Amino acid sequence: MTDPVSREQVTRCGFVALVGRPNVGKSTLLNCLLDSKISITSAKAQTTRQRVIGVLSEEQCQFIFVDTPGFQTRHRSALNAKMNQAVREALAEVDIVLILFEGKTLNEADEIILRLLPSDKTVIGVVNKIDLLSDKTQLLPFLDGLSKRFSFAALVPVSSSKGWQLDHLKKEIARHLPEGPWLYGAEDITDRDERFLAAEFIREKVFRLTGDEVPYATHVVVERFVQEGHLRRIDARIYVERDSQRVILLGHQGQTLKRIATEARQDMERLFGGKVFLTVHIQIRQGWMDDARTLRQFDF
Repeated sequence: MTDPVSREQVTRCGFVALVGRPNVGKSTLLNCLLDSKISITSAKAQTTRQRVIGVLSEEQCQFIFVDTPGFQTRHRSALNAKMNQAVREALAEVDIVLILFEGKTLNEADEIILRLLPSDKTVIGVVNKIDLLSDKTQLLPFLDGLSKRFSFAALVPVSSSKGWQLDHLKKEIARHLPEGPWLYGAEDITDRDERFLAAEFIREKVFRLTGDEVPYATHVVVERFVQEGHLRRIDARIYVERDSQRVILLGHQGQTLKRIATEARQDMERLFGGKVFLTVHIQIRQGWMDDARTLRQFDF
């Protein structure tokens, strides 16, 4: 039987959710699959807050990846409740689910997401970060154990940071994409506009350049985005909950905030393909993470 993906008269297109516990590497995997940075990453858990769509068009297949927040089981807030809801909605709406695992053991969040997996959809298990395993033979019993926990369409070990097994993963996904016309143009890579991506790049630098507490209490709003040819003028504001967080963000003589802005601007220029003039300010808004009206204003 001829592989339908290889037949020129057939196109395939489908939505593929990336789900998993915090910091398992969903956003890094998405960026590596697209060979373009559209989803922010950091070593801290729960970096992703909102669903981001990444589009990959290859041969006759269009993969529409849906990057979701890591499912949170520890910290309770209105914001985290909304992020967990985004995961549940993605599971219900997509054609294929990729659930990411790490290492050789399952934790509480892994167990919860396994119980949430839909029985009526194609689910592919992805064991990420295999480059960090000193003994690769540990994978075999872990994969065997996973196969007994759920009826996966496939189990694929990968390393997104090293690019290992990503072609194999794409082939497994392509086998299950439904036939149909493409929903995006061949050159599209995301449904998010540059204004959203600019705010995310700033937030990523906050995660990477400040301590454990501050990033989770911040939100970034782009207040002005003006494009003049290849030049973009962007004014952004970082919201925090307390003055102590504002002080940390500023740093000594404003050096931390300056570095955040500089590194975010450099990422924007690489992705947007043009010069960026960026200004960033800080504002205190107490209790924003548990305020429903503020969350709506921030588009959560």
